[in-house]
Amino acid sequence: MAASRYAVIGQPIAHSLSPRIHPLFAAQFSIELSYEAIEIAPAELAVRLPQLHADGYSGINVTLPHKATVAALCESVSERAQLAGAVNCLKRSDTGWVGDNTDGEGLMRDLARLGIAVASQRVLLLGAGGAARGVIAPLLALQPKELVVSSRNPWKPEELAERFKGRGPLRPCTHLALKGDHYDLIINATSAGHDGSMPRLPGPLLVSGGSCYDLSYGKAHAPFAAWAQSQGAAKIADGLGMLVEQAAVSFEIWLGKSPDVEPVLAALRNS
Repeated sequence: MAASRYAVIGQPIAHSLSPRIHPLFAAQFSIELSYEAIEIAPAELAVRLPQLHADGYSGINVTLPHKATVAALCESVSERAQLAGAVNCLKRSDTGWVGDNTDGEGLMRDLARLGIAVASQRVLLLGAGGAARGVIAPLLALQPKELVVSSRNPWKPEELAERFKGRGPLRPCTHLALKGDHYDLIINATSAGHDGSMPRLPGPLLVSGGSCYDLSYGKAHAPFAAWAQSQGAAKIADGLGMLVEQAAVSFEIWLGKSPDVEPVLAALRNS
């Protein structure tokens, strides 16, 4: 029997760790699967997605720049993907693709793995773009004392506060308006680290013993890590764990099996 076929699509795609992660998961269950990275330009997406279905792919991960646009090409989309305004996981049906979003659950699992609490804590989420939008509902579901979403531009956090109204205590503000505030957990969902920078933030923002978590990893994590150290953070974590955890959620959606993330995360860190 031929191995089932899976892939990750995006542009650029060569940097993706997904083709390393999923075969390691599959090996835990002695499952034969093939997993590849396929570069697709935005203009080609509407043509290529049905082609991948016709070619017999069983599941697809979706990364930038397609997460927001791929939803319109799905036959159905999960509630959490609709809320996030993004799809990062496609499961084959007989007639098309079913879209889901595993990012939020991936973050919640990684925070739990690291022993970082959200319930009853004051949480600051830096950034109000797609990455932030994907994790707001799962964060609010854990019932923080308060979730503050902050960005340079006041309008984006206001939009998110309106979008997630009724799901929990979400307060929008600008980075500048954070002055004098203190948080138990600060999560960086900005892309500033990819340019080697950090958002300009006013004064100390972290309580003693507080934690800092970055959705980025690798070189992009360095600016936030340095800032977190300057805040005296008791725990500083990058987003590699979230990447592996959200991949595990995709694996469960496709194959109905829950892989052990620890050896896979260790293998990635050691390479």
